[in-house]
Amino acid sequence: MQEQDQGLHIDLARLLHSTAGRRQALRWMAVASMAPLPLLGCDGGATSSGNNSGSTGSVSDGGSSGTSGSCAVIPEETAGPYPGDGSNSNGNGIANALQLSGIVRRDIRSSVGGASGVAEGVPLTITLKLRNSTNSCANLAGFAVYLWHCTREGLYSMYSSSVLNENFLRGVQESDANGELSFDTIFPGCYDGRMPHVHFEIYPSLAQASSAANKIKTSQLTFPLASINEAYTASGYASSVSNLGRISFASDNVFSDGTSLQMCSVSGNANQGYVATLELAIAA
Repeated sequence: MQEQDQGLHIDLARLLHSTAGRRQALRWMAVASMAPLPLLGCDGGATSSGNNSGSTGSVSDGGSSGTSGSCAVIPEETAGPYPGDGSNSNGNGIANALQLSGIVRRDIRSSVGGASGVAEGVPLTITLKLRNSTNSCANLAGFAVYLWHCTREGLYSMYSSSVLNENFLRGVQESDANGELSFDTIFPGCYDGRMPHVHFEIYPSLAQASSAANKIKTSQLTFPLASINEAYTASGYASSVSNLGRISFASDNVFSDGTSLQMCSVSGNANQGYVATLELAIAA
């Protein structure tokens, strides 16, 4: 008489009575416990033309659209006292570089709008890759980034007295279909009390990048200490070397809680210049 199938739990109970059976049962249970689990991943290659968001590090280039994923949102940080985005004043009144003719540019080493100063220092190209944390880390096309930082001496154009009438090291760029944009600038100096850093604000579109009232994210980025130390061997960074010796990421009031989402990948050298890249996500 053929034995009737009484279910997996009965089969397992019988198998557990023998050594070989116990091994087989354990294999069955392991397979059964793993089967329902979904595969998780992060795709950064899909293109999103209507949303905005970005994140760093964990996003993979070259993925295809439609796959699921997640990426950590870059932390919100202070714009500091020298934003030049219309939210405060300098010695000449409201400071708003976003209203200047020519502020939308890749090369931010020179001033625009009638000013003629040029910032000297080790060449640096900063490339940002914007991702949407709420849409499978999709690329964010058509978003605008306003970026600014100090000179190699630690001064901010539009605010520091010696460069009050200059506006160099400030600029706006629009992200392309891959969510990317770049700025050609100089390696920023280190002023007393802060690790070397670059400020940026993200706007929903280039048209809206005219006032801080429209920004949707404010954050800062930084560089590996080895790259900073190497860059500061160049001429003009003597004060930065001194200031850097009195500060660390652990004691910095912005980066002391971690830099994993704000740390650029850097290549190059102090003689030929550097390229710094950061993938960042925002929740659109």
